[in-house]
Amino acid sequence: MSSAEAAKPTLFHRAVVVSALGYFVDIYDLILFSVVRKKSLLDIGVPEERILESGILLINLQMIGMLVGGVIWGVLGDKRGRISVLYGSILLYSLANLANAFVHDELTYGVLRFIAGVGLAGELGAAITLVSEVLGKELRSAAAGVVAGFGLLGSIAAALVGEALSWRFAYALGGVLGLLLLLLRMKTGESEIFAKIAASKPSVRGTFLAFFTNKDRLSRYLSCIGLGVPVWLVVGVFATLAPDLAQARGIEFPVKASTAVMLVYIGLALGDLGSGILSHAVASRKKVIAAFMASAALLSVAHLTFAAAHSFVFHASFVLLGIAIGYWALFVLTTAETFGTNLRATATTTVPNFVRGSVVPMNFIVAYFAADGRIVTGAWWATFAAFLCSFLAVWALKETHGRDLDFNEELEKSH
Repeated sequence: MSSAEAAKPTLFHRAVVVSALGYFVDIYDLILFSVVRKKSLLDIGVPEERILESGILLINLQMIGMLVGGVIWGVLGDKRGRISVLYGSILLYSLANLANAFVHDELTYGVLRFIAGVGLAGELGAAITLVSEVLGKELRSAAAGVVAGFGLLGSIAAALVGEALSWRFAYALGGVLGLLLLLLRMKTGESEIFAKIAASKPSVRGTFLAFFTNKDRLSRYLSCIGLGVPVWLVVGVFATLAPDLAQARGIEFPVKASTAVMLVYIGLALGDLGSGILSHAVASRKKVIAAFMASAALLSVAHLTFAAAHSFVFHASFVLLGIAIGYWALFVLTTAETFGTNLRATATTTVPNFVRGSVVPMNFIVAYFAADGRIVTGAWWATFAAFLCSFLAVWALKETHGRDLDFNEELEKSH
C-alpha cells in the first residue's frame, strides 16, 4: 500500500475493488451447487429417488468444509497475514471448482465440494479484515457494504449461468474467474496494522482456543455469532425450504427454491450497500443492525402469516426479507472491530462460517416438527430461536463505530 493511498482512503481503493470481486466469485461458487444440484447429480448417474439424499450429503460436506476452513484460514490470517489467506483461499476453491467440471461419480463430487468449502470459508473474513484495517474508521463501514453488496451479486450470476448453461461449463467458469482474480490480487498490499504487529512480534497471534479461555472474550465471540443467525434463518429455512413450506400452507402457485434464494440475495445486496452507508451516516453499528434486525423479525412474521395470498406478494417478500437481513457485511465488520489485531482475522473468518452452520440446528427444529406434518410450526419455532439469539447479541455487544483497530488482545504465551 502506498503512502498516498494511506493518506487519502477511498472506496475505490485497490483492496476494496479486489475484495468485492473476490467475494463475487466466492458467492458465485457457494451458490452454484444449489442451482445445478439436480441436473449435475442426474448427469453423473445418481438415481432420481436418491437426488434429495445425495444433494443434502454434498451440501453438508461443503458446510463441514467451510467450518474447517473458517478455523484454518482465520488462524493463518493472524499468523501469516491477511493477503496470504486471500491468495490461498481463492486458489483452493478455484481449482476445486475447475475439477468439479470433470467429475463423473458421487464420491469425487463430494470430496471436491468439501475442498471447495474449505477454500470458500476464507474469502469474506480476510477481505473485511483487510479493508477495515487499510481504510481506517472513516470509510470502513461503507467499504464493507460495497464489498458484500457487490459480492452478493455473484448469487444472481450463479442462478443465471447455472440455469441457462451446462453445469460443467458453470463450474469451469467459476474456476477460471477465480484464477484470473488471483492474478489481479498479486499487487494488493498487506495492511500496515498487521505488518506492524508481525514485525514487533509482541504477542501470541491466531490462537483459536483463546476465544474459550476468557469469559469476556467468549461473550464477545458468541455475541458476534448471534448477530448473524437471522440471515441464515431467511436463506437456509425460508428460501431453501420455500417449496415445502408453501405446500404445507396450501399455496397453489409454483414456488422454486432457486428463485426464492436468488430473490433473497438480490435483497441482501441492496441491504448491505444501504446498511454500510447508513452506519457511516449515523455513526453507529448497533443502531443500524438493531433496526435491520427488527425489520427482519417483523417481515418474518408477515412472510409466515400474510404473504401467501398472491404470487407477486409472496415472492416480493423474499426481496424485502433479503434487504432486512442486509446487515451481513456490517455484522462481519463489527466482528473485525470487536477483536484485537492478533485475533481479528481468526474471529472475522470463523464467525460467519459458524453463523452459516447455525442453519443445522434450525433445520433440526424444522425437521422435528415436519416429521408429524407441522413444518410451518417448526419454521415459527426456528424464527423465535433465531431472533432471540440475535436480539440478546446486539444488546450484549458494545458500539464499535470509530474504534481504533490498532490494538491487541492480551493472550497468555501458554495459548
